[in-house]
Amino acid sequence: MSDHPITDFILHHYRHFNAASLVDAAKGYEKLLGEGGGMFVTLAGAMSTAELGLSLAEMIRQDKVHAITCTGANLEEDVFNLVAHDYYERVPQYRDLTPQMEQELLDRHMNRVTDTCIPEEEAMRRIEHAILELWKEADGKGEALFPHEFFYRLLREDRLREHYMIDPKNSWLMAAAEKDLPIFVPGWEDSTLGNIYAAHCIEGDIRNVHTVRGGIEYMMKLAEWYTAFTAERPLGFFQIGGGIAGDFPICVVPMLHQDLRRTSVPLWAYFCQISDSTTSYGSYSGAVPNEKITWGKLGVDTPKYIIESDASIVAPLIFAYILGW
Repeated sequence: MSDHPITDFILHHYRHFNAASLVDAAKGYEKLLGEGGGMFVTLAGAMSTAELGLSLAEMIRQDKVHAITCTGANLEEDVFNLVAHDYYERVPQYRDLTPQMEQELLDRHMNRVTDTCIPEEEAMRRIEHAILELWKEADGKGEALFPHEFFYRLLREDRLREHYMIDPKNSWLMAAAEKDLPIFVPGWEDSTLGNIYAAHCIEGDIRNVHTVRGGIEYMMKLAEWYTAFTAERPLGFFQIGGGIAGDFPICVVPMLHQDLRRTSVPLWAYFCQISDSTTSYGSYSGAVPNEKITWGKLGVDTPKYIIESDASIVAPLIFAYILGW
């Protein structure tokens, strides 16, 4: 039996159309790493609830990922799954649910993400109790941390270990915390815990709203990190889905060039997006890579790939290829 069954299967069967684009993108990713480059990964959608950590965590551990931008939902939902996995419920017939059936899920405090229901008490409230202590401690000391730094502290101090319901090696955020991986979370307030944080600020439990640092500071941090990283090695951009997770970080290059006039900073050295957005509807997330040339994000010679498919299928396959599985 082959030592690389998934890779061998991909190379044998994925010869045309989006399947061939998957192979091309994977080979381009591999080539960039082989030449000493790094990769910046962005997570949109519900990739954490899709349990992408099963493959992404190992990518992080093996230094195949060098930074991540994700939505606030993906940041928190990896930890929700870590502590409440056994309480999740799958709804295979989710397309057939009536409004009344949806109301029944709400009445049970089961928050649905496509075919998966996240339990409010065991996931969201459990994390709220733990992270609120950290927010209050930081607030009392006059500290200000980024959202992911609070999660790193939560995991590193083992404040949730007694509640783990999956092997921690399958949590991508745990792997990131162990590596101290740079993470950038634009629009964090658009998340369950972001809403909860706002509620505690309104109630006066947290005196300084800036105890959790925000998006402008994240962009400043990203500009500093990108400049330092690309001074030493090229950096690629691997975008899963669309929205703010991808739009926010890719803009750091034109900002550095056009607004800060640091024209010696390199462009992104590789670009791949897994997307199901449709360009004809004016979707920025569905724009073909060449459009990004006009915005100063990519160059004429930048390797560019777009895979129009389901990220929950495609991303694990590309990661498996990179890992040699």
